[in-house]
Amino acid sequence: MSALLEVEDLHAYYGKSHILQGVSFHVEEGEIVSLLGRNGVGRSTTIKSIMGDVPPHGSIKFRGRQIAGMKSHQIARLGLGYVPENRDIFPSLTVRQNLMLGQKSPRHAGRWAATDMFAMFPRLEERADTPAGVLSGGEQQMLTMCRTLMGDPDLVMIDEPTEGLAPMMVELVGKLLGEIAERGVSILLVEQKLTIALKISRRLYVMGHGRIVFDGTPAAFEADTRVKQEWLEV
Repeated sequence: MSALLEVEDLHAYYGKSHILQGVSFHVEEGEIVSLLGRNGVGRSTTIKSIMGDVPPHGSIKFRGRQIAGMKSHQIARLGLGYVPENRDIFPSLTVRQNLMLGQKSPRHAGRWAATDMFAMFPRLEERADTPAGVLSGGEQQMLTMCRTLMGDPDLVMIDEPTEGLAPMMVELVGKLLGEIAERGVSILLVEQKLTIALKISRRLYVMGHGRIVFDGTPAAFEADTRVKQEWLEV
């Protein structure tokens, strides 16, 4: 049986710069997989290539279907969610309106409803009718993740969800990631904070110079001091 997401020999370019140089990995049903590495090694470009935001060269299969070359909105409709690093909210719309925009279809009853989001994050409910642009950075991050979930994805790719957040918000993000996984949604997580990645991931990939340089369990990663020193420590 094939994996939910299969990436093989993926290459990507920015102009003449060869960013991804043959990246291959997979994500299974209901699995949390983290993509680790220093800034600039191609982790965000990998997710953007899968989502069609950067032209991909190689094979990207979702549920056995080739999606390389498809448009982003077509990929999203197939059940792939994407939470970008830049907290891509609609600032003039209210929190509630932002959430409703994430719905695949008003007639489609998915795993998530606005009531679920408000139950997990009472702060969003308190500010439901407030323009999203006045929320704090942490609250905007929560809103972006929740809006993506409203589309009922089978796999959600999340880019640096804890970047720049206060410790309390980092804890809330970790809680939400656990909740997502409990509902059977797979996660591909790009994350700098090793503690979160090691705690929630079933498997880890480490990237270096546009390639995968490690693939294994959190336990195998912890035991491999060479990988940590060569590819992660500053």
